Amino acid sequence: MTAGAAEKLEAEWLALQANHEQYERAALGVKLLAVALCALAFGLRWLWVLMLILWVQEAIFKTFQARLGARLLRVEALLREGQAGPDQALQLHSEWLVSRPRGAALLGEYALSALRPTVAFPYPLLALLVGFF
Repeated sequence: MTAGAAEKLEAEWLALQANHEQYERAALGVKLLAVALCALAFGLRWLWVLMLILWVQEAIFKTFQARLGARLLRVEALLREGQAGPDQALQLHSEWLVSRPRGAALLGEYALSALRPTVAFPYPLLALLVGFF
């Protein structure tokens, strides 16, 4: 592969990665919009609950940061150990794909992910609030 082609692929990877993370932030924005709509529906008397929800949402942001942090640590280790070859760069998603299950196991993983607090929150709480009032 020529140096020019490698640079173009690197630029594409960086753009795709930025868009990938942008979708993650947009999904969190949708959750925050759901919280805001719930606040409008119930008024300020539920402000303490909404503040708790936002606190947990901040924890979700930190979870995203930790996911990227794991790859940053791997990249730093590769650089420190002098193993930073072309086959090691830009491998964030490739490393994940190698460990990705297939078929029913993949569907099970999706179901478990949907039940994780960082994914499910705040929807069950908002549903309870709406259902009881």
